Amino acid sequence: MRIAGITIPDLKRLEIGLTAVHGIGRVRAASILAAAKVDGGKKPTDLSAEEEAAITKSVTDYRIEGELRREVNANIKRLKDIKSYRGERHSRGLPVRGQRTKANSRSVRGNVRKTMTSGRRKVDKK
Repeated sequence: MRIAGITIPDLKRLEIGLTAVHGIGRVRAASILAAAKVDGGKKPTDLSAEEEAAITKSVTDYRIEGELRREVNANIKRLKDIKSYRGERHSRGLPVRGQRTKANSRSVRGNVRKTMTSGRRKVDKK
């Protein structure tokens, strides 16, 4: 089963497998399956053609994948263009939502350790 160019994993239950699509989390997957009147415990291989069509129709009500990514990137670009505080944080690659940076900003900056070493090079052993 494919939705928006993404293959839904065949071995996972539908309510978990739908989260492979960008923009669909657990809660939205459950609401999509409820709207399509499909059991969330089913595997994608067990679906009938009508159930697949109903799920695909329910998914089209939401912004997902490329459209959602473009919107998010446009919002970030707008913040950078107007030089807002959040835009500056985005452009510098620092946490945007008020997190502390003295100790815990590894996930945003990458695992960058900026403490100094002794300055001596390690000698390669032969």
